[in-house]
Amino acid sequence: MRAPRADLAAWLDPARTALIVIDAQADFASPEGAMAQAGADLSAVPDALAAMARLAEAARATGVSVVFTRVETRPETDSAAWADQIRRRGGDPDLDAAVCRAGSAGAAFFGLHPAETDLVVAKRRYSAFFETGLHEALRARGVDTLALCGLTTECCVDCTARDAFHLDYRVFIAPDACAAYEADLHAAALKSLALNCAILVSSAEIAEAWGR
Repeated sequence: MRAPRADLAAWLDPARTALIVIDAQADFASPEGAMAQAGADLSAVPDALAAMARLAEAARATGVSVVFTRVETRPETDSAAWADQIRRRGGDPDLDAAVCRAGSAGAAFFGLHPAETDLVVAKRRYSAFFETGLHEALRARGVDTLALCGLTTECCVDCTARDAFHLDYRVFIAPDACAAYEADLHAAALKSLALNCAILVSSAEIAEAWGR
């Protein structure tokens, strides 16, 4: 669903909007990270990271709240259900659990980094709202509208967008500032999100709306 350009400035009012940059981390985005080493196709990631960085700069320049989320896994909070799912698919949950371990190089931000004024939220599940306090922090800032970008489209972006919608946020997603490791997954996730809970707007249009 495409937003009429004339309405974007009002819909994305900086006073009530936050930009959520989801999981721009080395294990997901770096050629040396865990996903690349596992054989994932990262060809769409660099352009998405560049668009994320431009959005973050535009947000900061116009007073939009900026939030960076990051996955931080720890042995004591690893999910037994998640491990069982990996095992039943023939995978090794011990290897997969090593992704974005707290304090590791793979958990570090990659391609862009939060500024001192940005809010950083650590999470241990796909959604940025699951047991993180993000909802309370946004409400304290008077935010009821979100612009989402990040990695990966069909996973953490999708789960965050749906939870945000269920919490009554107005949800916008910048498709060019998101990426997946398979083009069809990226497209399918965006199609489903646009049908059910989000409006798709390019990063350039969002930045332009904030600059008005």
